Amino acid sequence: MSDRAKRARWAPPLRRRRGAGWAEQPPTWQQARPSVIDAALKRASARPSGNWFVVGASRDVRVGGGPRGRTVGGVEIVLWRSDDGQLHAGPGSCPHLGAPLRDSRVVCGTLVCHWHGLALEGTSFAGWEPFPVHDDGVLLWVRLDSVGGEAPLEQPLVPVRPAPGNALAAVFTGAGRCEPQDVIANRLDPWHGSWFHPYSFVDLTVRRSPQGDDDDVFAVDVSFRVTPRLVVPVQAEFSAPGPRTVVMRITEGEGTTSVVETHATALTGPEDQRPRTAVVEAVVAASDRRGFALARATALVLRPLMRRTAGRLWRDDLAYAERRWALRSTGRLPG
Repeated sequence: MSDRAKRARWAPPLRRRRGAGWAEQPPTWQQARPSVIDAALKRASARPSGNWFVVGASRDVRVGGGPRGRTVGGVEIVLWRSDDGQLHAGPGSCPHLGAPLRDSRVVCGTLVCHWHGLALEGTSFAGWEPFPVHDDGVLLWVRLDSVGGEAPLEQPLVPVRPAPGNALAAVFTGAGRCEPQDVIANRLDPWHGSWFHPYSFVDLTVRRSPQGDDDDVFAVDVSFRVTPRLVVPVQAEFSAPGPRTVVMRITEGEGTTSVVETHATALTGPEDQRPRTAVVEAVVAASDRRGFALARATALVLRPLMRRTAGRLWRDDLAYAERRWALRSTGRLPG
């Protein structure tokens, strides 16, 4: 295609919006049927995960940096990298006298307990057994068979993403008082977008909701708000490939193939009466516009902005998830 033809096809991503205001938009409560959301959640919960849990961003654990501590299902975990970049994970309690290994040091790629100097190289030692771990380039996964209780898989089921060389990724992490299913239910309710997040979404229409096991996708038209009057319209699809994951993928419009992965990881054990769940959300943006190469070059500036945007949404969506858990745990959830 000639440069002239490309210029003729070029269109700015922004549109001027002249639609109705928040109070004048069509209600969505009749379409947002609890039975549809619950059925989608049930199907997602039945899908295998292989006992893999997302525990943070790949950038959280660096070569030459200290260890990082996480908790999954009440199990303490420590993660670190050896000098060659290999990721290690295992119980977060020292096998000697129970020191918190997250507070220890990494010396020449070896985790050295700060209480008595016990050294762990990431292999079995003194009753300390490593956990299977996976770094997909954006997120870190740990396999905990004792927590998941499923048949284990060798690797996690990582959603399809744009090619790393053409994408910009940012990861937000938050936590709330709820269970993973409450986070997933929030994401399987796209009808709330324009009502609950008018600062980010307008003109949201659910074009198609799941029809069953072979058609488990929510398809939506939505505009991302840039200013009070300027928006970026896109088409997107939501699906739940696993019991703790929902993926939003842009299928048409600006940023086609970009994805937002939402992963919910229980922090507390099943017997805890006050459950807490971590939300780890990866935004992997892509675009075929020339200016996107410049955006990728300024990733150090853009990533904090992307995390801030996700954080504002999750401030509200965690309130949604926490409310759902509070109603569900007391038998007052409608539907």
